Amino acid sequence: MPEWLNALPKAELHLHLEGSLEPELLFALAERNQIALPWSDVEALRAAYAFNNLQEFLDLYYAGANVLRTEQDFYDLTWAYLQRCKAQNVIHVEPFFDPQTHTDRGIPFEVVLRGIQQALRDGEQQLGISHGLILSFLRHLPEDEAFKTLEQAMPFRDAFIGVGLDSSEKGFPPRLFERVFAKARSEGLHAVAHAGEEGPPEYIWEALDLLKIKRIDHGVRAIEDERLMQRIIDEQIPLTVCPLSNIKLCVFEHMGQHNILEMLERGVKVTVNSDDPAYFGGYVGENFAALHEHLGMTEAQARRLAQNSLDARLA
Repeated sequence: MPEWLNALPKAELHLHLEGSLEPELLFALAERNQIALPWSDVEALRAAYAFNNLQEFLDLYYAGANVLRTEQDFYDLTWAYLQRCKAQNVIHVEPFFDPQTHTDRGIPFEVVLRGIQQALRDGEQQLGISHGLILSFLRHLPEDEAFKTLEQAMPFRDAFIGVGLDSSEKGFPPRLFERVFAKARSEGLHAVAHAGEEGPPEYIWEALDLLKIKRIDHGVRAIEDERLMQRIIDEQIPLTVCPLSNIKLCVFEHMGQHNILEMLERGVKVTVNSDDPAYFGGYVGENFAALHEHLGMTEAQARRLAQNSLDARLA
């Protein structure tokens, strides 16, 4: 990666902490917690990172998250991510975490949160990385389950800046979560949502109009709807785009097809993010480098993308 690219101050606005679990740490935590794994070694696990769609990735993602059991595990996960950020001059992060992935396994909500929170605090004090934490609802589970998660989160309300919506997109439109998002907003939480990755542009309309989101996570399929594109441009609604993720999950066949720079030049407030970097081949820096290599991203474009990420912060 060119040094000027690494040196750009950046924010990361679309990162799932559980998706930053590198194979080496996954195996270390499995050993610490005496958990048997279905993979013989790190290389065998990495070889499994060949996905045909979002669901195949999610199946592996949830299996990997099973090694996260203690407060120290969640601290170590988050701290390892923040150290990567420091090396790539990511100065602000707004990561997601999925409480239901852990509470459904019997891990108390506060155990998950305390580990993540302490690492984020240490990251601010020791690494100079500011943060805001986003609680995500799993959309393949019923809205009633999301309400339970929000209720569990309320004693720790000050730990969060917002709520999000992630997991399997196809067949789970944003409208299914209109009530719980309204409740979250009434508590003063910002709203963001995954929409327009595998799902159609209609899901983006729903997320904007029904969930009243401040940012669109992914959103690359907005380009299929000219009226939607104009609204996103006019209202300067940020898109948290994840290029390497889009290739790994076959949203685009190869990076040369990606539409992020086209949207940037049309006036969309697009940003560059890593999504689940341990599974998709790179952190924010590697995503910028891929755009430089495959799409001919210029230094001026990179600076605009980096500035967009700083401008689109919620915290």
